[in-house]
Amino acid sequence: MIDRQRKALIEPLRAASRLLVRELGFMGGTLAGTRHPPSAVHALIEIGRAGRLAARDLCGLLNLDKSSVSRMLRKLIEAGEIDAWPDGQDARSKYLTLTAKGRGSLKMIDNLACRQVDAALALLPAETRRQTVDGLAAYAQALKSCRTGQAAPEAPPTRIEAGYRHGVAGRAAFLHASYYGRHWGFGALFESKVAAGMADFILRLDRPCNGLWTALDGDVILGMIAIDGEDLGDDTAHLRWFILDETLRGQGLGSQLLAEAVTFCDRQKFARIRLWTFKGLEAARRLYEKADFVLEKEYSGNQWGKDVTEQIFVRTCRQAS
Repeated sequence: MIDRQRKALIEPLRAASRLLVRELGFMGGTLAGTRHPPSAVHALIEIGRAGRLAARDLCGLLNLDKSSVSRMLRKLIEAGEIDAWPDGQDARSKYLTLTAKGRGSLKMIDNLACRQVDAALALLPAETRRQTVDGLAAYAQALKSCRTGQAAPEAPPTRIEAGYRHGVAGRAAFLHASYYGRHWGFGALFESKVAAGMADFILRLDRPCNGLWTALDGDVILGMIAIDGEDLGDDTAHLRWFILDETLRGQGLGSQLLAEAVTFCDRQKFARIRLWTFKGLEAARRLYEKADFVLEKEYSGNQWGKDVTEQIFVRTCRQAS
């Protein structure tokens, strides 16, 4: 039985895969400005990357049967794109190299492909380009693992680090505006408040009562949480800007970020932690309540440009209990 969470992703991913195949030109009889079919173009690329490649290895690389590869190689040899040389250690095997014509064809293929990919990347927001590349590579590797039965290499884990990061104010505004704009209709007023508040906060981050933790994939900030120990007074820490990219939810990173913030407040011996949110963010509320926050107050408000039921949660710090 297909997992419910994965089931919702199947059709969008299938649709994206079909579009990808079409836009890259694989529906035609030839590919990449050559007179060759897609399989032959891929063969030229693999032989060119290797410099010298055993013919038998192309079957696994291209996921084609031996007879299909043999017919394709015969046509490439006849076209003058590749040379086939006997393997001195195995008379039944041959290794393949590109001819001068083949190297010219490969250069043309690479130039065309690089221009095509660069044009598409230019249309993506800079902060999502690495995620796009990594996600596509991981999906392709997972498909290969399903076919071969070999486990996919583990991706480096997303890590959490404390302190200022270059671009954190902009990422805070982007992550908040993207999520709350898409799901709750918040607009420019909300984004400007997040940006202004974070800009002010990071100038005070060097003070020991303030803390910031970011969830990082490589150098890309995909989540954060902050403790502002100054703006509320009364020995109360203010938990702010708790956000996690939707692609990372369900992996426990939200709990880890919250734990970092709560532990910091306990160490700093604040009396309590207070946070502002609004009704409807049930996943976040479960995290808060699991960390011993309790609902202190509810009231109607529109400080973010939309009418919502505002909520205040409070947690008593351990040293103060």
